[in-house]
Amino acid sequence: MSVRAKSVLVTGGAGFIGSHLVDRLIADEPSRITVVDNFFLGSMENLSSALRARPDIDVIRLDAADLAAMQDVITQYDVDTVFDLAVIPLPTSLTYPAWTVQTNVGIATTFCEIARRGLVERLVHVSSSEAYGSARYIPMDEGHPHDAITPYAASKSAADHIIESYVQTFGIDATVIRPFNNIGPRQNPGSYAGIVPIIVRRVLAGEPIEIYGDGEQTRDFIYAGDTADLIAQIHDSPECRGQVLNVATGVETSVNELVRRILGIMGRPDHPTFHSEERPGDVRRHLADVSKLKGILGHETPSLTDDALQRTVDWYLSVLR
Repeated sequence: MSVRAKSVLVTGGAGFIGSHLVDRLIADEPSRITVVDNFFLGSMENLSSALRARPDIDVIRLDAADLAAMQDVITQYDVDTVFDLAVIPLPTSLTYPAWTVQTNVGIATTFCEIARRGLVERLVHVSSSEAYGSARYIPMDEGHPHDAITPYAASKSAADHIIESYVQTFGIDATVIRPFNNIGPRQNPGSYAGIVPIIVRRVLAGEPIEIYGDGEQTRDFIYAGDTADLIAQIHDSPECRGQVLNVATGVETSVNELVRRILGIMGRPDHPTFHSEERPGDVRRHLADVSKLKGILGHETPSLTDDALQRTVDWYLSVLR
């Protein structure tokens, strides 16, 4: 099941988690790596280390929802496995909901069709824990109801159901992975930034850190490099075929706690913070049940260590200063 000597396609491969996955796949020595990205959030800089290690990586600027274009890429590059990470993110769905939904659902449907036509051997689709909405129970297993709050979450939930329907109806070899909240280098520091680059930017600017609501909303934070490694392991495991799998640490952390940890790492524990109104579409609690993944892979899931947070903060300091 390894990608060794195979041709792989990574959609969204110039993005945050996608570029970490490209780095990870290089270690498995595929014969060819092709990246498709529309560069809405991705950047060539995210692929700089990968291109140094594998100058033969093909990077193509295309819309992954375009079935005809993706079929051409699959055929031209003789792709065996697709790692599908292309996505329009949650904040965009609050401004452009229809485009977000149409694109995210279109991406999943495109690769399901390509798999149904027998043009690829395996599809690994990266979804999101946002599909679950706020937790009805803790920890949240893969059977947790989908209570999508935002158009983004609804689009990810719909995409998952489409893939599962193709598995059941047409027998395609596909796995749906639901990562919880990722932290690490290369997360977009601009308009759609994650929590770590926002904190680093405000500390550097001498501005107080805004925390939405009371800050006691929780997430299951995981380091992006660990997510990439788990995605590669899931691909290689025959037991993961046709499965839906949470990828997380199984540890619940509040936003307040994460802010305290990051400020401590930056040596600014007394930096001012303030609380504002709750953010639209913000889920209250997220904590993954990772027992299914642990049972299949046979080892413990990683934790978000201070070392991983330090590497993340250091990276943002280097790009934001």
